[in-house]
Amino acid sequence: MGIVRVGVAYMKLKVTVLGINAGDKSIVVLNDEDAEELGVRSLGRVSVSLGKKELVAVLNTSKHVVKKGFVGVFDELVEELNLKENTLVNVTAAEFPSSIQYIKSKINGRKLKYEEILEIVKDVVAGRLSRVEITAFVTSLHNFGIDVDEAARLSRAMYETGERLNLNNAYIVDKHSIGGVPGDKTTLLLVPIIAACGVTIPKTSSRAITSAGGTADRAEVLMPVNLNLDEMRLVVKKTNGCIVWGGTLKLAPADDIFIQIEYPLSIDPMLMPSIMSKKKAVGAEYLIIDIPCGRGTKVKTIGEADTLAKDFIELGSRMGINVQCAITYGEQPLGYTIGPALEAKEALEVIMRKKNVPDVLDKVRNLSRMLLEMIGKDGKNMVDKVFKSGEAEKKLREIIFEQGGDSEIKPEDIEIGKYGMDIHAERNGHVIWINNHRIAIIARAAGAPKDKGAGIQLYKKIGDSVERGKRLFTIYAEKAGKLKRAKQVLEEEEVIYVGDRREMVAYEVKKTSDVKPSNS
Repeated sequence: MGIVRVGVAYMKLKVTVLGINAGDKSIVVLNDEDAEELGVRSLGRVSVSLGKKELVAVLNTSKHVVKKGFVGVFDELVEELNLKENTLVNVTAAEFPSSIQYIKSKINGRKLKYEEILEIVKDVVAGRLSRVEITAFVTSLHNFGIDVDEAARLSRAMYETGERLNLNNAYIVDKHSIGGVPGDKTTLLLVPIIAACGVTIPKTSSRAITSAGGTADRAEVLMPVNLNLDEMRLVVKKTNGCIVWGGTLKLAPADDIFIQIEYPLSIDPMLMPSIMSKKKAVGAEYLIIDIPCGRGTKVKTIGEADTLAKDFIELGSRMGINVQCAITYGEQPLGYTIGPALEAKEALEVIMRKKNVPDVLDKVRNLSRMLLEMIGKDGKNMVDKVFKSGEAEKKLREIIFEQGGDSEIKPEDIEIGKYGMDIHAERNGHVIWINNHRIAIIARAAGAPKDKGAGIQLYKKIGDSVERGKRLFTIYAEKAGKLKRAKQVLEEEEVIYVGDRREMVAYEVKKTSDVKPSNS
């Protein structure tokens, strides 16, 4: 249905290249007087054409940024229409996209048909919807929820409006974690293990949104991850695997736009379509979904995790992907490190068999085993063989080399922030619990993930005995000011609670004011 022009009236305007990238949004700026003459308002639509090329853009207006007789264009429009400074273009008023009517239907609680969802997704990808309109759609999904039917329709629409990998290999497998556990460097180990077993695993990963490091941030310490689709395909053909950032691939591109809306609102209604559309785009036929469960994670109880797992399995069957789920322990960080460089270092030490990190090894081995057993392989023996023989390490180094990194890198080559602060136990006892959420906040305050060397090194985990005065963890930062900020955040709330195993009261929550008790 798309967009149609209103009438035939148009204005010839000169281009002013604003040099602003809107992030896949087609945006133009008109002087207030020109906008009034065209009969359009800010956040309305105009059609911009040059020769046979035409693009509809969201309108902003200004009295000063753009002079009368000119149209200010963002980078996306410059590239699409091959525009230059002072180029004459036709600008016409355009109607609002028909997808806005479907968004209004969702706001009113109606389930959307596939054709309606596809129209919305197409307009999101083409930049024909404003941020306000996309936010309205995402929040309506959050408020009313989406069942498996709508999740399947969204997944299909997001998949069909993006690029595809098309490897045509015998078996293509994948793994995804819904997140929430600090220090989860599982992918850095699982991908080379699976690839060393002769199975194809084209892993696309995300950067951190609220955590101290996404998989792409960790992997970037070892190798470039900003590959395009052709580069990714070449790496996978040579090594059976890769670990690349999904943001440069245009696989289900609507998802990256939806994430920008979800993040500041701390909502995630697109969780299942987001994951499944991108897995379909890389051609995954067998998929393991890791669902960490516990305090500080997205899923708090086993019951919630079980329901989510069944929905993933059902959605996978509708999309032609064989899905299994692993409900994993998420009560504390995975391993002993949080932050890109520290995590990459620990992963390298583990795969080189220089360090035994039991929880990391257990999770990686089990998820790898599950994936291999899904395609009829002897998972446990194959995983043990490639890990103990060093084949997994060799494969990781092959992937690092093909992605443009240093295949000879050693753990000691990885730079950690030069500023550090040790945190000591104030009493004897045992670690009763670790605040996952707070650990991530402190690591981010120290500079992670942008500062790769920032993060936290743990020395004690849940159940470990602790002596008064001994180190619990160290905070690292690349800049002294950020270490100071991390210290301030640390003082606001306890991160690791040390106590007697038999204690039933962890700590007391009191008023922060100095109000005195009443005598009445």
